Formats: sequence, structure tokens, C-alpha cells
Amino acid sequence: MSSYTQLLSPLSGPLPSSQTLSSLQIHQPTTLKRNTLKQSPILNQPTTTTSPPKLLSHSRTPASWIETLRSQTRSNHFREAILTYIEMTLSGIVPDNFAFPAVLKAVTSLQDLNLGKQIHAHIVKFGYGSSSVTVANTLVNVYGKCGDIGDACKVFDGIIERDQVSWNSMIAALCRFEEWELALEAFRSMLMENMEPSSFTLVSVALACSNLHKRDGLRLGKQVHAYSVRMSECKTFTINALLAMYSKLGEAEYSRALFELYEDCDMVSWNTMISSLSQNDQFMEALEFFRLMVLAGFKPDGVTVASVLPACSHLEMLDTGKEIHAYALRTNELIENSYVGSALVDMYCNCRQVSSGCRVFNAVLERKIALWNAMITGYAQNEYNKEALNLFLEMCAASGLSPNSTTMSSIVPASVRCEAFSDKESIHGYVIKRGLEKNRYVQNALMDMYSRMGKTQISETIFNSMEVRDIVSWNTMITGYVICGRHGDALNLIYDMQRVKEKKNMNDNAYDDEGRVPLKPNSITFMTILPGCAALAALAKGKEIHSYAIKHLLAFDVAVGSALVDMYAKCGCIDLARAVFNQIPIKNVITWNVLIMAYGMHGRGEEALELFKNMVDEGCRNKEVRPNEVTFIALFAACSHSGMVDEGLNLFHKMKSDHGVEPATDHYACVVDLLGRAGNVEEAYQLVNTMPSELDKAGAWSSLLGACRIHQNVEIGEIAANQLLELEPSVASHYVLLSNIYSSSGLWDKAMDVRRKMKEMGVKKEPGCSWIEFGDEVHKFLAGDLSHPQSEQLHEFLETLSEKMKKEGYVPDTSCVLHNVDEEEKETLLCGHSEKLALAFGILNTRPGTTIRVAKNLRVCNDCHMASKYISKILDREIILRDVRRFHHFKNGTCSCGDYW
Repeated sequence: MSSYTQLLSPLSGPLPSSQTLSSLQIHQPTTLKRNTLKQSPILNQPTTTTSPPKLLSHSRTPASWIETLRSQTRSNHFREAILTYIEMTLSGIVPDNFAFPAVLKAVTSLQDLNLGKQIHAHIVKFGYGSSSVTVANTLVNVYGKCGDIGDACKVFDGIIERDQVSWNSMIAALCRFEEWELALEAFRSMLMENMEPSSFTLVSVALACSNLHKRDGLRLGKQVHAYSVRMSECKTFTINALLAMYSKLGEAEYSRALFELYEDCDMVSWNTMISSLSQNDQFMEALEFFRLMVLAGFKPDGVTVASVLPACSHLEMLDTGKEIHAYALRTNELIENSYVGSALVDMYCNCRQVSSGCRVFNAVLERKIALWNAMITGYAQNEYNKEALNLFLEMCAASGLSPNSTTMSSIVPASVRCEAFSDKESIHGYVIKRGLEKNRYVQNALMDMYSRMGKTQISETIFNSMEVRDIVSWNTMITGYVICGRHGDALNLIYDMQRVKEKKNMNDNAYDDEGRVPLKPNSITFMTILPGCAALAALAKGKEIHSYAIKHLLAFDVAVGSALVDMYAKCGCIDLARAVFNQIPIKNVITWNVLIMAYGMHGRGEEALELFKNMVDEGCRNKEVRPNEVTFIALFAACSHSGMVDEGLNLFHKMKSDHGVEPATDHYACVVDLLGRAGNVEEAYQLVNTMPSELDKAGAWSSLLGACRIHQNVEIGEIAANQLLELEPSVASHYVLLSNIYSSSGLWDKAMDVRRKMKEMGVKKEPGCSWIEFGDEVHKFLAGDLSHPQSEQLHEFLETLSEKMKKEGYVPDTSCVLHNVDEEEKETLLCGHSEKLALAFGILNTRPGTTIRVAKNLRVCNDCHMASKYISKILDREIILRDVRRFHHFKNGTCSCGDYW
């Protein structure tokens, strides 16, 4: 006979000793009463009856006492049952194997472990500890449910003739303590002792299987399922347990097949299926099952509503969610259910109806921690950061509830975004004070917080200290690198992630360091990393990630697909971007916006407008695809880069009447750029002056200043610059543009004054930086950079190439170089521009005829633009140069922008 006591360490301590038993002798009834009431405070609470229980007569028969005790327990009058037990013993009646199970059931329901141990002492004293298997089984149940698995094992090991209930009680206790492997080992031992399992056994075993990692859980779970079929154990609650098992193991289709095969489905079956589909992201199917359930005549309960609302939330089906809410309002027990309230709050907040979520929250009187968390999370997700923090303080102060990991996972991001909350790192101290610093979800939130504060070193420290990292942990660290511009580190980390071979923890999707299952990037990983590839123009890495997404059937996911379109467009491959766009089966507004923006950046305005027309037509069929604020920003940018002034102005004047989009700050800034770039500087200036007073004009003034730089309009340029230096005195680009306007007009003294003021203000110009991908690396160059291993070779090559270009008619544009150096030094300085160094590196390290792709963080200067045209002609190379505003495709001495940029 196997001993499960030995498998658990440490144990909770010895069972009641002989000294304890002597203090509870029946012949000393006052001791029993005093100890019982003292150690069992739950008995001091009001009973469920309106008057205290009457003292029972000493003349009653033992049978009547025991029947009263059992009746009270059956009626859930647990405190009265315990008081009856005490009075019975005071009357000299010896409890038997009928009395002990009844009183132990009451103890279990009241979760009073100390009282249970005293009654256990009585059981041993009167010889029922080993003689009655029924009493022993009840004791296993008591210890299992009241929180002492060690004593549950001891009692179980002491049972000489175990029956089916003994094994069921022990297996259920092990499951309750999440000892899943031990529960399965107990099941195996039960079979080896030729004890036939019951439906209750299979329910517990199915639960244990569902909490193993997927491969083992599914293998063993199928065996349990097969055993239940073979033994004809097809009771409804067994089927429900199997449905839940397949669901938790991520096999919703298995759950569905089993559900459809079974005819006697009850309310729990339907709820389990709806929950299963929701948890496995099959939201439309969950809603369909909800409809079928109602048609089948079942009345949705709180579990149904709480299970189906997440589907409405994820699909942002607000109207359907409101219908379910209306149903709940007609049923008091539903609307007062805290879990239903939590699901409603989550649904409204996820649909960006935060005020509605708040009204639901305020209407629920009995607020549990899940409801508080739902409202705090709703505020945080919608960036109502101050409200989230205030509600958090109210929860801690007024409700007396202690924040858990879910609470802190929402409060940490809210605190980092809230400007009023200045001491952001103090929230980390609070996390430590609450003992939550080792919780994986809180650690993920803290990593994100420090990354957004620019302190990726601390994020790295937390990441490296994590005992268990899940896919979210890796994604959070990758995102942190992307946020801080460390795109190279982000790309490296995704490869490190795939090299880590770990296994899933039994309880969730976590990983530890002893397994063999490699981590796989998911759609969030791709959405996070692809912008890094786009920022660095890392086309080869982007294509590699694309192939991985195709292999794992994620390329057609709308979010991943949109990120791929953006990546290809920003790497200069607009045709590939369009090909990916065409392959995405279901497109959302982001997908359309990305490609419209891409056409604009590549100077293909007509195609952008044609795509916009297609989008409007699609919006007539699909309400989810309608032009929004970003759509018009992309359209105005496309018109601006293509010189399509009339088309852009026409869109601007009709955007509200035709599409319901109110012109905002960014729209005015784009239209000012549209007019100014085309030379209509005066008209652009007038538009800025006619902007609604409530709008921020900084963006529009900046666009106007840039137009003045292109067209050398000193007068309006000074007006725009003065406005900007008052609004944003710390932005370097304003000083630089004004200085360049003066330099281009030969006003060197004024240019030097601007530079001097910039220095006095402590404002530093962002250095020019360019990237080029070669092999597995992205090479970065700064203006005048001498740190690269090939720097000397690159500068020599550019000087030689400059001489060749001059013979072809190239004249260096030194208008923006400091005037107090001679022309030769000016030309040398021009050769050190970052985009030229990157071009030279690409030419020297790639085969002749290879397209060169370079990305720059600033606007390309006039001289580099001209030089690139000559280089493309002399070396017969196609050069794709992306600056901060648009793409330039150089080929055979011309640029795709037509010198309109």
C-alpha cells in the first residue's frame, strides 16, 4: 500500500496527541465546550436562525440527537449542527459513525480547521479512527478542504480497508492543492489495487490532466476519456469535466465534438462550451453557441453571461454586449452578481465606453476584487490614468481589499503614464512591500514601466532575474528595446528567445529551465519586432520574420499582416507591401491606413487616392472599415509629397461632411505642409491664422517653418520660428531650420546668432544617423563618424568618388555648411554626412548591381540628394534612401521625387 504522506514535504505537523485527547474527554464536558468556542471564532458569529438554538433535553435518545445533527447539516445549518454536537456530548451521548461524518461536514463548510482537529481527537478517542472507513473518508475530506494536505495524507495512509470514496477524497484533495502529478499517481495506484473508479474519480483526474503541460495533459486526458467510454461512465458531470479539460488544454474543437456527440447536455455543459470557445479566441463561435443555448430553451445564468461577454469585448461588438446587459438588468440575481458586473465593465471599457463601465461599477453594491480590478484595468487601458490611480487608492482605503497581481499589473502602467504621479519608481517599492515583486505579471508590467522611462538597464535586470519567463516577458523586453530605439537589441533578443528550450509549467503558459519545448514568437512578437525591422530598413531580417509567420500560419492575421505591409513599405519595397496587403483576407482600418501612408511616403499620391476610394467602398459593406483621423493624415501627406494640392484641399474641405471626421491639429499641420511645399507659403500662413483657437498650432507652425526653409522665405520663417520658440523652446529642429533659412539666404550673422542662442539654451541638435543592413547586421553611421572599422576606407572612397562626380557635372552644395571654413574643408565635411558613409559602405561591401537601401533619421540634405543621383548613374546602382519624411528612389541619375521634396 503506497504512502502519499511521504510524497509531500514539509508536512503540516502531527495529528492530535494523546494529551490533546485527554483534554477533550467526554467526562470533562466543560473543557470541550470552552476549547471549542475559544478556538472556533466562527461559532461566535450570529447563526442563520432568528433565535439562538434551544438547549436540548438530556432525556433524548441517541438516535434523536444524531438525527437532529444530520438534519441540520443537510439543511446547511452548520453552526447549529456544531452546537447540537456540543450539547449532545455534554448530555453524555457518545457520537458514532453517523454523528461524526455529519459534524465534520459542518466543520468543512465553515472551514474551521482547528475545530476539525478537536473532533478528530474525539474520533480517535472513541475508536473510530481506523474502525470506520466512512469517518476516515470524511476526515480526509475535512483536511483536504480546510487546508492541511499533510494531515489528509496521514489519515488516508492510516485507512486499512480503503473504498472508492477513500480514493476519491484523496485524489480530490491533491487536486485542490494543485498536486496534479500526485493526483494522477494516486489514480494509477487506485487502479493497481483493483479499485474501480467512479464518475467522481474521473472528474478529478480530468482536472489534473488539464493542468499538465499540453502534450502530456492531452495524451493522458484522451486516455481518461477513452476509459470513461469503455466503462460507460458518461454521466453529465463527467462529460462536463472532459469538456473543461479539452478547453483548458487549448483543444476547443475536441470540446465541441464531444459536446455535439452527447445528447443530455445541461446548463453546465453549455456554459463550459461557451467559456471554452471564448478562452480559445473563438469569439464568433462562442456567440453562436450562446444563441443556440437560448434556442434550446436554457435560461442564461451568471456564468453564461460572464462567459459570453468577453467575446463581445474582444470583437468590440458593443450592441450585442448591450443586449446581454439589458437581459441581465431584467434579472436581479444577474445584475447583482459581481462576476457579471466585472465582465460588463470589461466589455464597455474594451469598447472604449468607459463612462458606461463606470456606471455598471457604481451600480454593484457587493464589489469583489475582480470587479475593482476590471474597473482599474478599464481606466488604465483607456489611459484614464489619474482615475485608475484614484480608484486604486479608494479600493485600498475604503473597501479593505488588498491589491493582487492583477491590480498591480494595471496600476504600474497607469502610474508611468500619469504626469501627476511624479515619483513613478515608488510604485516598484509598493510592489515589493506587498510581496508581489516575484509575480511574473507584475514583473512584466515593471519591465514595461522602466522601458518607457528610458531605463532599459533596470528592465534587463528584472528580465534576467525572472525565475519563469513566458512569451509576454520576452515580448515586453523586445518592446522595451523598440521603444528606446534599440532596434538591434530587439532583433537579437527574438533570436535568443527561439534558442531558449524550456517547457510549459503545469499550471499555465509559463516556462521553466528544465524542459525541452522551444519558445515560439506569437502575433504580438511579430507586431512588436517588425517596426524594428522597418525602422532600421532591415529587409533581410524582415523577410526572415515574414517566412516564419507564414510557416506558423500567422502571416494572414490582420495585425501581423498590417505590420508586414508597414515593414515592406518602410524598407522601400512598396510592391511587396501591396502584395501582402492583397493577401490579408480580413482587413481593418489600420491595414488600409498603413498602405495609404506607404504610397504617400513613396510619392505615389494617385495610387494613395485610388486606394482611399476602394477603402470607402469597402466601408459601405463593412462598418469596421471607415476612414478615421489617421486616414486623412496619410492622404494629406501623400498629396503633399506628390504636389497634388487641389486634391488635398478638396479632401480637407469635405472630410467632415462626407466622412464625419473633424479636422484636428495634425490635419491642419499636414495641409499647411501641402500648401507650403508647393510654394503657396502665404496661403499656408493664412491657414495657420484661421485655425480654431482651441487647437494646438505647434505642428502647423513647424510645417510652415519647413516650407520657408525650402522656399527661402525669411520673413514668414521668422514669424513661424518666433511662435515655435515660444511654444517649444527646447526643440532643436526649430533652431536648425531657422539657421538654415538664414544660411541659404547668406545671412550668416543671423545664422550664427541662432546657433549661439541654441547653445545658451542647452538645446542640442539630434546628430544625423543612417543605417544600412549587410549580412546579419545593421550598420549604423553618424555624421563625421570615424568609429566604424572601415571608416578610413569609406572616407577615401567618397573623396575619390567625389572627383568622378565632378567630372560628370556635380557641384557640391555647401550652402548650409559653416561659412567660416574654406570651400575644400566644406566639401570634406559634406563627405562625412551619415547617408554618404552608409552609401559608401553598401557600395564597397555588395556585388555590383545590388540595390542599396539606406535609412536616415533626419531629412536628407540638398547635397546628399544631388550626390545620390550622380552615384546611381556613375555606378549603375539603384539607391533607395528613406529619410524622416519620405522615400527617394535613385536610378540612372534621377530621383522618384522629381526634386519635389
